[in-house]
Amino acid sequence: MSLLKAVFFSSLWTFGLGQLEQPVFSISRAIDGSAQVSCKASINSFKSVAIHWYQQKPNQGLEYITYVIGAYTKLSLDGKDKKLEASKNYSTSTSTLKINFLKKEDEATYYCAYGYRTHCDSTGWIKIFGEGTKVIVTAPDISLDADISPKPTIFLPSIAETNLHNAGTYLCLLEKFFPDVIKVHWKEKGDNKVLESQQGNTMKTNDTYMKFSWLTVSGKAMNKEHNCIVKHENNKKGVDQYILFPPIKKVSMDPTTCSNDENDVLRVQLTNTSAYYTYLLLLLKSTVHLAIVIFCLYRRTDMCGNEKTS
Repeated sequence: MSLLKAVFFSSLWTFGLGQLEQPVFSISRAIDGSAQVSCKASINSFKSVAIHWYQQKPNQGLEYITYVIGAYTKLSLDGKDKKLEASKNYSTSTSTLKINFLKKEDEATYYCAYGYRTHCDSTGWIKIFGEGTKVIVTAPDISLDADISPKPTIFLPSIAETNLHNAGTYLCLLEKFFPDVIKVHWKEKGDNKVLESQQGNTMKTNDTYMKFSWLTVSGKAMNKEHNCIVKHENNKKGVDQYILFPPIKKVSMDPTTCSNDENDVLRVQLTNTSAYYTYLLLLLKSTVHLAIVIFCLYRRTDMCGNEKTS
C-alpha cells in the first residue's frame, strides 16, 4: 500500500468514517532509550476497533508491525521482550505504540490505522491512516537538553520592490534546530486560512539544520500583518512559534510616513541582508578551507607513495 493511498484514505473521515490524529509529528530519542507514538481516534465503538501500526523507513514502503484490540499488546523482536508495546486508553480514545531499546534501524515514520468494511462489498476493507510520526534516533553524544529550537531571522521586502511591483516578499530564515523535521506555514494575523508560500530545502549546518520560507503579498494584503508559523518538537513549551511581520505599505509605501521611518526600514533590511551574505561567505570559506586540506593530505600521501617506490 502506497503512502499516497494511505493519505487519501485518511481524509475519508469527512464522510463519517472516523478520523485518526497523530498530534506529534516527530520524536527524538537517544540510542537505547524509548519512544512513545500516540494516536488519537475519533471512531465509534473505539473499544472494539483494532488499531493497526505501520512503519515506513526512508525510501521504503509501508511495513506492518502489529495491532491492538484490547487494552494492551506486546511484541518481542530480535529476542528482546517488549521491544514493541501497543496499548489503548479507552477514556481518551487513544492508542500508543511504545518502541523500547531504540537502535538506529528503528528510525522511521510510524503510522496508526484502522480497518473499515465497505458497504458495497461485504468482503472489502479500506484503512484510514493517521498523518504519521517520525522517530529520530540520536547518538548518545548529542545533547537533547540544549536549546535546539528554530532560531528565526526576518527579512523584510526592499522599498524598491514594493514601489516597483506593488508587492513584497517576506523571508523567514530558521537556523540551529534539531531534528530536521519542521513545518512552516503563513497566515494573515487574525485569520486561520493558510496562505500559499514557498519552502526551501532543509539544509544541514554542522550538527543542526536551517531552512528558508518566504511569502509574497500584494494588493490589500500589504496593509496587513502576517505570521510565519513554525512547528517543531523542540519549540519552547511545545508551542508553535508565531513570527510577526509588519504591514508592507504602512512602513514603506504610505506617503504620510516620514523619511526617518523609511530609513529605519531600509536600515533593518540592509542589516538582515548583510547578515545573510556574511553567513554565506563563512560557509564558502569553510568549504574552500576543507578542499585545501583534502588536497594537501592527498598530495602528501602521493609523495610518500613515490618515495617508497623509488
